[in-house]
Amino acid sequence: MTGPVDPTATDAWQRLSDLAAGYEPDLRSRLTDPEWVERSSLTAADLFVDLSKNLVTPEVWKALRELAVETEVAARRDAMFGGEHINVTEDRAVLHTALRQPDDAVVEVDGKDVEPDVHEVLRRVYEFADKVRSGAWTGVTGRRIATVVNIGIGGSDLGPVMAYEALAPYVQDGLECRFISNIDPTDAARKLAGLDPATTLFVVSSKTFGTLETLTNARLCRTWLLEHLGGDVDQGEAVAKHFVAVSTALDKVAAFGIDPDNAFGFWDWVGGRYSVDSAIGTTLAIAVGPERFAEFLAGFHAMDEHFRTAEPEANVPLLMGLLNVWYVNFLGAETHAVLPYSQLLHRFPAYLQQLTMESNGKGVRWDGREVTTETGEVFWGEPGTNGQHAFYQLLHQGTRLIPADFIAFANPAYPLKDGDTDVHEVFLANFFAQTKALAFGKTADEVRAEGTREEIVPARVFTGNRPTTSIMAPELSPRVLGQLIALYEHITFVEGAVWGIDSFDQWGVELGKQLALQVAPAVAGDDDALAEQDPSTQQLIRYYREHRS
Repeated sequence: MTGPVDPTATDAWQRLSDLAAGYEPDLRSRLTDPEWVERSSLTAADLFVDLSKNLVTPEVWKALRELAVETEVAARRDAMFGGEHINVTEDRAVLHTALRQPDDAVVEVDGKDVEPDVHEVLRRVYEFADKVRSGAWTGVTGRRIATVVNIGIGGSDLGPVMAYEALAPYVQDGLECRFISNIDPTDAARKLAGLDPATTLFVVSSKTFGTLETLTNARLCRTWLLEHLGGDVDQGEAVAKHFVAVSTALDKVAAFGIDPDNAFGFWDWVGGRYSVDSAIGTTLAIAVGPERFAEFLAGFHAMDEHFRTAEPEANVPLLMGLLNVWYVNFLGAETHAVLPYSQLLHRFPAYLQQLTMESNGKGVRWDGREVTTETGEVFWGEPGTNGQHAFYQLLHQGTRLIPADFIAFANPAYPLKDGDTDVHEVFLANFFAQTKALAFGKTADEVRAEGTREEIVPARVFTGNRPTTSIMAPELSPRVLGQLIALYEHITFVEGAVWGIDSFDQWGVELGKQLALQVAPAVAGDDDALAEQDPSTQQLIRYYREHRS
């Protein structure tokens, strides 16, 4: 693969710079134009996306699409779908999209069709999920499983826990899932509290079966299981009946005590943050069942096909990715808020933090040269309406530009009424009102007309022109959740392609982990190891050693 195009050297980049320099947004006027709103309203699979409240003009849109052409976004997209090794620093294909293809698809990597292997693993995951859900799989004492504990970290945790929370209405009655990720022992202690070991199943997710945090927590859980089951059970059988693995390191899986027949693998062309639709989703498949998990995968695939085939003017992931480039590189935005008006999506912003920031938090391009412009944004957010009583003040009247994505669903998972009032309608009234308020604001004259004292008029003015994108769907189903995840996967891809970075490696997570191994002996009391540390680290370790009771 050839080196990336320098985006700042393109004609489109210069045109966008000129447009930004002279741009004075006026959303109030623009949003009175029905044709503008109609042209800015798009569909992608089951999602309805309103881009009309963004700080763009037809000229900006045209230049952004030209930037995508000049930086060869479509060619890189096609290379990804085609199985080329676009993860250059690790010399790997990037094929999370292959995980959600129909079983008659053909996707070749290095001359081999990977789909038969993908669907064989999926078949085994579904078969195992059905056994747990039906009670055919029991613990060592013969009792059916009531709690599944997922042990992972990063993509092996954030995806499954986010999706489990989002699809709570679809979880089988009598089944509960818990998730352990943090190496802080508090996490394992609290998640294990109150569980019956005889009805608990652990899913250990680690591709190499060597991730420090995951294996530490797995050992803690194994010890807990054997201690609490008592001495009358065969320990080897107990581990084999209460632990399964998502890993390809079968020798290490067996050494832990897990039957390799109960290990579900995936491939080096699946990055952790793109893996919830692989065997990493085993816990989710158990919780919601194979049929719903298949709908989840179908949602991913529907968005994949939209991204792969839609024309640029109607390609939602392409346009939203280009919008982010516009805000970051030309209007100075540093953060991006994701605000789901659904309590079920309360972990979705955290999931997107890894997806976007681990992917595009890079300072070099895929050919090893330094980037020529700013890359990445800080993604953050909380569900509405909670956020309205916390940080919306900054969105409305602060001095920073913060583009925000608002997500909502026409039908609630739990339709409740307060007397004759439909509470979901009250909830969505806030969703609609907030994007309107951010766009239109309130002028000083409008504040005065309300009878406000002149000395506090400035404090009650809202400047407006705060950009938002609204995303809606009929309901938060497994299919729609898959579409939402894939939408942001492809938005992230577009940004990385424009910036010329490898969005699929994550070397930035390595250094701290390497140093932790070097520091650990000093923490444990090795004075020679302590002497090798810098003065600041020495001081902190000494404080710990003096105060640890």
